[in-house]
Amino acid sequence: MNGGQSYVERPPVPLLTGWVSVVWTQQIGPAAAPYVQRNLPHGGMELTCVLGERPRLTGPLSMLSLEILAPGATLVGVRLRPGTAALLGLSAPELVDRQVEWNPDHLGERLALAPSPEAALDNLQHELVGRLADTPARDPLIGPLLHHLQPWQDGTVGALREVLYVSERQLRRRCLAATGFAPKTLHMMLRFQGFLAVAQQAVAEGGVPGEDWLARVADDLGYADQSHLHRECVRLAGLPARAYLGAVESACACGHDHSASYVPILRSRAERVG
Repeated sequence: MNGGQSYVERPPVPLLTGWVSVVWTQQIGPAAAPYVQRNLPHGGMELTCVLGERPRLTGPLSMLSLEILAPGATLVGVRLRPGTAALLGLSAPELVDRQVEWNPDHLGERLALAPSPEAALDNLQHELVGRLADTPARDPLIGPLLHHLQPWQDGTVGALREVLYVSERQLRRRCLAATGFAPKTLHMMLRFQGFLAVAQQAVAEGGVPGEDWLARVADDLGYADQSHLHRECVRLAGLPARAYLGAVESACACGHDHSASYVPILRSRAERVG
């Protein structure tokens, strides 16, 4: 572990692909300093477990949430896609900006008995796969809605009614019920995920890019200007865009691998360009 810690993402098992975007293991070395985890809004929920403790579900976030991971902690996690609360038998609107225990059938105790963090993560995914058969079908509107709101799509929130053949009132009601957020708020979060993807790729490939790069990215993602990007970065990540790039570089330099998150997002950008 570089710097006394590591964070490694990977794609979920195939059966969870439509429900989960990424899974991960994270370890803080016994001699490392406490690690400040920055949990950012992405429209979905996260199920995490510090091994030896009970799993916790973080509901959809509307703002930055800070968490302190103690030295010696080993954590496994699953990031659920927006609109998938039914997999856990829960309601997204009731969980916005909340964290609750989620420990069915003593799941935390079972994860703690796994021989390795990777085995614990596999067990956590197995728990979710076992719930698929009893999970009600998702609202068929949500899949096309999320596709339309992804970074680098040509549509706008205002065009959703015509694209999806639904009234503005019904669109808002169904989006809120499934994700906990209105379409405009969800679009802001998903567009910011595009910025995070290009930022993480840039840092992984050679360090913090300059102001000209930020201006190009803001334009590419559909922000009004670079100041617009800065404001939304402060709102969602707690830092201006330039400062956040430095935070990404610092975190990733000590053993973080976010490629399973950003590669699929950047693939949609490449497909549009192509």
